[in-house]
Amino acid sequence: VNFLKNPQQYMDLGAKIPKGALLTGPPGTGKTLLAKATAGEANVPFITVSGSEFLEMFVGVGPSRVRDMFSMARKHAPCILFIDEIDAVGRKRGGRSFGGHSEQENTLNQLL
Repeated sequence: VNFLKNPQQYMDLGAKIPKGALLTGPPGTGKTLLAKATAGEANVPFITVSGSEFLEMFVGVGPSRVRDMFSMARKHAPCILFIDEIDAVGRKRGGRSFGGHSEQENTLNQLL
């Protein structure tokens, strides 16, 4: 929490501020609550989206939403961007997709 409040203190020591963290666990274990509490304690904005919001039938909508989301996060930096249910987008890459890349794979590539 302190490195969100005072990042320069850590940079002066030569530390690199983490860009992100991956919270894993079964549903209902408090991952969202932990992220929300961290944002509240650090007094930074908390931006939350669901992974399923990125998946659309139309080509290009998912990657566009990813770009917009990160643009908003950069505008409000420092902040906590929480992507819930990211497994809706993530899967094994390079699967069978006829006619080029699937929209899901394009969205995943944009996230990465």
